[in-house]
Amino acid sequence: MKAKEVNVLMVSLAFQGHINPMLKFAKHLISKGVHVTIATTEDGRNRMLKHTNPNNSYSPEIKLEFFSDGLSLDFDRSDIESLLKSVREKGSKNLSTLITNITKVHNYSCVIVNPFVPGAIDVVAKHGIPCALLWIQASAVYSIYYRYTKNIDAFPSLEGPNNKVQLPGLPMLKVRDLPSFILPSAPLHFRQVISDLFKSLDKVKWVLGASFYEIEEEIVKSMASQTPIYPIGPLVSPFLLGEKETSDFNVDMWNAEDSCLAWLENKPPSSVTYVSFGSILVLSQQQMDNIALALKNSNKPFLWVVKPADGGSKQDAAELPKEFVEETKERGLVVKWCPQEKVLMHPSVACFISHCGWNSTLETVVTGVPVIAWPSWTDQPTNAMLIANVFRNGVKVNFGEDGVATAEEIERCIREVMEGPTAGEIKKRAREMKESARKTLQDGGTSNKNVNQFISDLIVENPVRD
Repeated sequence: MKAKEVNVLMVSLAFQGHINPMLKFAKHLISKGVHVTIATTEDGRNRMLKHTNPNNSYSPEIKLEFFSDGLSLDFDRSDIESLLKSVREKGSKNLSTLITNITKVHNYSCVIVNPFVPGAIDVVAKHGIPCALLWIQASAVYSIYYRYTKNIDAFPSLEGPNNKVQLPGLPMLKVRDLPSFILPSAPLHFRQVISDLFKSLDKVKWVLGASFYEIEEEIVKSMASQTPIYPIGPLVSPFLLGEKETSDFNVDMWNAEDSCLAWLENKPPSSVTYVSFGSILVLSQQQMDNIALALKNSNKPFLWVVKPADGGSKQDAAELPKEFVEETKERGLVVKWCPQEKVLMHPSVACFISHCGWNSTLETVVTGVPVIAWPSWTDQPTNAMLIANVFRNGVKVNFGEDGVATAEEIERCIREVMEGPTAGEIKKRAREMKESARKTLQDGGTSNKNVNQFISDLIVENPVRD
């Protein structure tokens, strides 16, 4: 079987942060002659199809298929507990039916599963198709979950946030640095997803990571004797890596305001503090006020994304302090959403106050932008630890016992990464990782080799038959 005859199916829920890494990996596979179909849930149909051509193909190389998660299209999917339960009980059956139908047309060499689709690995196994897991978070998070769920290493009581944890390939951790889904405070449905996922890992033939070897070398090495992870990233848009710009391999669920790019053009190089906390985090009013005061007092240009709360959010959205926009209009811009990758590429951006989602973290790495880490939940605390202690391309915000960062602390972090005693070293490290990121997917790079090996494995699994 030649590479161009290899067909793979990718499965993900329709969350933006979940499906975009799938699209980025699909791009790499397509560039090497692999045919890709992506299956996602019906609630993502409209968002996905707006990017497609009339043949229901994703611009135009990726074929799209959809299955129901078991909920009505108008159901509020911010109710994650109900969503996960429905995907497990009903969505899995619908996915199985879809696989039965599409395998009548194509033989699939492999199904690549997002880790957070309950039951998907078991469905694929029942169909007798080789399964790969695309780990869309840091390799460090994979290692922590693996070692915890399989009782390989000793963990302390997870009740104490300052209790210490020593794991292979990682610096000394505190419980507060662990991904929140294993903590006792995490809702049961999140802990269940992680538990079920790693119980099903024996049915997975390949674990592929969205990270890249050079930034998590010791972590990847530490997993070699367990169930290895093979980094094939960084899974970011090609133009961030210096390749031809394309918008075909990305899903944006909100309308980005391109006006901020023109605004950046009028700012000096490395002068702007960019602030964005992703699509989920809702700030308290006190925290919003403290950020506003810090940005005002820093006396530096800033671009702040303040996304309105979703209609179904159970939290009240905080409002900007009165007079803030007027008082800072000469050097600040507040928008509802922005084209983040293009913003991070802009030479005027000096640093990024980030929630440390893995997609955003990779984007900062490949653009060489120093980070002010502001973690909240899931894998973000671990990513913030990596930024401060392993990557060393930024600093971490210190929160008070009430979980709130003071205006003084936020301003301290801004000054530390832009002009403090360690600013030079942070910027140097950020530039070094940027260069590594660009090389790893090129010919001879570690991620490129891993992608090639994966495709070779698929060809061996599916030899040509006369």
